[in-house]
Amino acid sequence: MTDTQDTSLAGRLAARFGDTLAIRVERNETIAEVRPADLIAVATALRDEAPFRFGQLIDLCGIDYLGYGQSEWETNTAGGEGFSRGVEGEAMGRFAWANRPRAGHDPRRFAAVIQLLSIEHNHRLRLRVFCEDDTLPVMPSVTGIWAGSNWFEREAFDLYGILFEGHPDLRRILTDYGFVGHPFRKDFPLIGNVEVRYDAEQKRVVYEPVSIEPRVLVPRTIRDDADLLQAQAEAADDWRRN
Repeated sequence: MTDTQDTSLAGRLAARFGDTLAIRVERNETIAEVRPADLIAVATALRDEAPFRFGQLIDLCGIDYLGYGQSEWETNTAGGEGFSRGVEGEAMGRFAWANRPRAGHDPRRFAAVIQLLSIEHNHRLRLRVFCEDDTLPVMPSVTGIWAGSNWFEREAFDLYGILFEGHPDLRRILTDYGFVGHPFRKDFPLIGNVEVRYDAEQKRVVYEPVSIEPRVLVPRTIRDDADLLQAQAEAADDWRRN
């Protein structure tokens, strides 16, 4: 074990929790993966025990790993024709349903990531919890340990459909009460399922099937494109001259 701060934290976690946590250090960040069944016991220990004292939950968010590792952008042979250049059409709203995203490198689809801070030890920890069932993703709520997770868990439920067992008031927080689906899931249409307008004759809001056509609106950057290489060469020339 080295004397670096993150390795020290990883070592203490491994000594305390053993096989309960899968621990790694990447880019000087300590990451621990825990099973849903062990989450409450581990989270309580991380908050209360002297070597850790993670008293503050900074963030909690959902993740959908459907199609993880797939890329829509062809960065080697792409042209320069607007935002649609290089797209391969692998995101919902731009493909036939038969060609929708499939399971990626990891067979588990839904997870929640919890970012923790220990002010006492000046340590940060990323805690990841995979749901065991992709059809009905469920994990325990940590609101009883870190009360600040309340709205974060509601957001993950709203956008990803992750159910947090034991949450005191689990309901949508960003979408409408009558919204159908979870918009951050990777198989949710980018253009949505319905559109809303006010009908003057009926004097009420009406829901209709979406009428817009799918478009690629996400630009991408080619790291080794000709413009970038030319700019680097010109910058090097300027440096030599100065």
